[in-house]
Amino acid sequence: MSGTYNDVAPLRADDLDDKRSTGRGQVPIIVIEPEGHARGGIVVLHEAREFTRALLDLMNALAGEGWAVVAPDLFHRINGEPRSAVFGDELFDDFDACFDWLIRRGVFPDTIGVLGFDSAGTAAFLVATNRPVGAAVSVAAPGIIEPLDAEADALVSAAPGLQAPWLGLFGTDDPSTPPAQIDELRDATARAAVASLVVTYPGLHHRTFTPELGDDSDLVDSLTRIFDWFDSNLR
Repeated sequence: MSGTYNDVAPLRADDLDDKRSTGRGQVPIIVIEPEGHARGGIVVLHEAREFTRALLDLMNALAGEGWAVVAPDLFHRINGEPRSAVFGDELFDDFDACFDWLIRRGVFPDTIGVLGFDSAGTAAFLVATNRPVGAAVSVAAPGIIEPLDAEADALVSAAPGLQAPWLGLFGTDDPSTPPAQIDELRDATARAAVASLVVTYPGLHHRTFTPELGDDSDLVDSLTRIFDWFDSNLR
């Protein structure tokens, strides 16, 4: 089926035996499928508990390029406890569920990518160090030198373990990702066995679909780089 709809992605059987899964055997997801046969799949990780118009616009744009887009609710285990991000086994279990959901619909494993923004960009990077995805993109991913969470590695420490081509987009005025740290991450990812590219933009112009920045050429460039990265590596 094409279009936008809600679904659930079952956790793997071995994850159900883990107490960390809290007995919930499925992950709520939002799916946007392209017209016709999907050329591959993109798992979109996000830190918001609600899908903003900007996020849905991006997902629709990816679907318009022929990708089946799946966005899991990473907070589905949480019962009223405020958390800003989900890392560790819960993150990987939820990604695996989305990965399997796409496979069951005929998507080939090497044509599945992962995309994340802010702390979910950090999550996308860590997924690419732990799972054999086809490509990964992180936008404004913090936690470069110091881990964001007890269950998350610092990106410079995890970088040598990258298993998939990775693109990182950053802004020079983003206080959570200082330029000196971005340079360290660029050096660390260059030592991985896969391709990597770190791009910085002036100000905060790395944030695709940011309405308050208006129609800006840097925003167009950052979005184009995301599309091109998946085009080049998911095949």
